[in-house]
Amino acid sequence: MARKEFKDVEAVSAVMPGEGGYDAAIAVKAHGAGGAPRFHRVLDGQKFKTAHEADQAATDVLARLVDVDANGELVF
Repeated sequence: MARKEFKDVEAVSAVMPGEGGYDAAIAVKAHGAGGAPRFHRVLDGQKFKTAHEADQAATDVLARLVDVDANGELVF
């Protein structure tokens, strides 16, 4: 799991199990906020056989992330 800090939020690479394998994702949570993070599936249409492969793909996407906007959407 990779992590990237921004002014108001933290983004981390994540994995979402799904039908036919795993999806790469990025989880976003505001600093100091309670509750669950918001998950964003990335690399639509790509399924990975293992969670490790999906996390590596999410880590690669996270490296390209520039910011998270005020609505919690990813900005590349």
